[in-house]
Amino acid sequence: MKIEELFATSAPSKAIPLFAVSQAMLEGALAGALERHATWLRSTGFTGAAGKVQLLPGSDGAVGGAVLGLGRDEDVFATAALPSLLPAGTYVFALAPAAHDADKLALAWAMGAYAFTRFKSQNPEAARPVLVWPEGADRENVLRVATGLFLARDLVNTPASDMGPAELAHAAHGVARDFGAHYAAIEGRDLLNQNYPMIWTVGAASTRAPRLIDISWGDPKRPRVTLVGKGVCFDSGGLDIKPSSGMATMKKDMGGAAGVLAIARMIMDAKLPVALRVLIPAVENSVSGDAYRPGDVIKSRKGLTVEVGNTDAEGRLVLADALAEADTQSPDILICMATLTGAARVATGFDLPPFFTQDDVLAADLMDASAREADAMWRLPLWRGYRGLIEGKVADLTNNPDSPNAGAITAALFLERFVEKAKSFVHFDIAAWNDRAKPGRPLGGEAQAIRAIFAMLKARYR
Repeated sequence: MKIEELFATSAPSKAIPLFAVSQAMLEGALAGALERHATWLRSTGFTGAAGKVQLLPGSDGAVGGAVLGLGRDEDVFATAALPSLLPAGTYVFALAPAAHDADKLALAWAMGAYAFTRFKSQNPEAARPVLVWPEGADRENVLRVATGLFLARDLVNTPASDMGPAELAHAAHGVARDFGAHYAAIEGRDLLNQNYPMIWTVGAASTRAPRLIDISWGDPKRPRVTLVGKGVCFDSGGLDIKPSSGMATMKKDMGGAAGVLAIARMIMDAKLPVALRVLIPAVENSVSGDAYRPGDVIKSRKGLTVEVGNTDAEGRLVLADALAEADTQSPDILICMATLTGAARVATGFDLPPFFTQDDVLAADLMDASAREADAMWRLPLWRGYRGLIEGKVADLTNNPDSPNAGAITAALFLERFVEKAKSFVHFDIAAWNDRAKPGRPLGGEAQAIRAIFAMLKARYR
């Protein structure tokens, strides 16, 4: 499915009007835009309840319109429910609350039309509803963002059988190729030869070789933006093996990699005046005679030694080597994305990914972009008082603090130890997953925070 095919560039004479109304605005709408349908809506019991769609009869017996209830109107992407609820036809928005501006109406339509169908039997696609571009929508940006969103969702939703380190590298190469970016990858034992010992160690147990993906694009004289994403294509937990319930969604453990590839694609498509670099350590954390063990000590690329307290805390190990490399170029902003800790889910749930930074200006810019884009995130502290928890007993650091508390914070503090030269550093601990379906956000893989991050970068680097 091409995203452009979800939209019509002009309104035909018989475009079907759409009305999105909250419960608070319903009576006014019935006396105004929906006056001729007021009796019908009242007789059908339409109350504006969230998610309720009422089709309106046309004079010729065909569908003459559709009304979507928004409930209390707390979700600006509630109209994403429409593509799956409407019959085929060409529709145009005639009424929606002010918060549902043209860009959000268009993006919601695309979000609601997304479906992961790669492994479904190949049947001819049924005719689908099409939306006339809302007046004033920034078409290029909506398509750019939706394409990035679909890319990340598809990568996360693909099962590990078809999305190992090599397949993730192939996807990254495709993104780089589309925009003329430079692509390179260090694979297998070459990771040891080129001093990426932690990436190698975590991935050594798998028959699918680990690798470090490296993409660069843009004028090196421009401000340097570097993105690092965790690419653990499947996480068994290693020798500290997870229970089967814990492995059930571990295909999503490369959600950080999917997220940074989506952001990178948006940056390059928008031609932002930056020097972009993307680093993705792509591994599978598996079990074999080559698996690393609890109690092992690994020397990192930075030179710090790390005591392995738990082989299921592998993400911070592979990210540390990638961050150490990213830091050598003193980027203006270094952004890390990872499905890193269960503690983050306990703290803020699946809908609200936390982020960590010492840069108050960057934090404020991110929260402002989050509000503008309706892309949720929340700042948690890099609390210095917990730094002692990540000190190792027989090595410089441990990947598994003794304390059961503040796990998301101590993981972020661990990563920060590998960043010294970057002017600003921010780490996102994302779920990369919708644990329940909402309009435009189906159960499964999700690209969290990418819209807000891109909006922040676009505002900074015009």
